[in-house]
Amino acid sequence: MRIGEAAASAGTTARALRFYEQRGLLPPPVRTASGQREYGPGEVARVRIIRDLLALGLTVEDLRSCADRLHLLAEDPPPRCGSVEPGEAASGIVGRRLAALDAEISRLAGLRENLARRAAGD
Repeated sequence: MRIGEAAASAGTTARALRFYEQRGLLPPPVRTASGQREYGPGEVARVRIIRDLLALGLTVEDLRSCADRLHLLAEDPPPRCGSVEPGEAASGIVGRRLAALDAEISRLAGLRENLARRAAGD
């Protein structure tokens, strides 16, 4: 399928597919004789995975560091990526992202507390 059809099938835009390709998240697709990109079901599945991971808060840079393994997440069932129990330190990309989210939540909670105190006149 051509880029527009593949993008629609993955729930994104042709521009996003080109961006993922430029950033190394999506391997360069097969080209037709006229130079148009051709995508198959595997590429569409990979784009859906990329979009899901980005929606979870991972960054393009996070995904670039493991782009060679993204295809594994298309397996049925997908492999476990490890567990993160409450109070247990996580490692790797997910661990760093969880730590960043925890730090941001803590920062925002502090801001909320300060604003609430000021609003109450304390």
